[in-house]
Amino acid sequence: MKLIFVDTSAFYAVMDRDDNNHDMARSSWPELIRDQRLLTNNYVLVETTALIQHRLGLAALHAFSNDVLPLLRVEWVTEAGHRSALEALLTAGRKKLSLVDCVSFQTMRECGVNSAFCFDTHFKEQGFQIVP
Repeated sequence: MKLIFVDTSAFYAVMDRDDNNHDMARSSWPELIRDQRLLTNNYVLVETTALIQHRLGLAALHAFSNDVLPLLRVEWVTEAGHRSALEALLTAGRKKLSLVDCVSFQTMRECGVNSAFCFDTHFKEQGFQIVP
């Protein structure tokens, strides 16, 4: 089974019917959970949790926690990993690139993952394959 990284943009698109990418995310989701092993990191989970709680409420967060989290392999960011990602972010000098993005790129490289389920163009810019 292939390992694929899942970003906040995909998690949120799956959860929010009003998201512009919802239909594409929902149509891809069943195949991904059936045919792939899903990877994320704790920074993506913090970002996703805050976004879902703020925009969709606690019922949606409860559904995410019960239905999605058990499907994931979570890589936990170390202090050294945080420092490295922060350095990459500051070196890039791009306002719209986030620390979570840089940590995610680092996670993918360390785990040998080439594909990301996301709707964030930064992953493609970093040379990763985007799904869908």
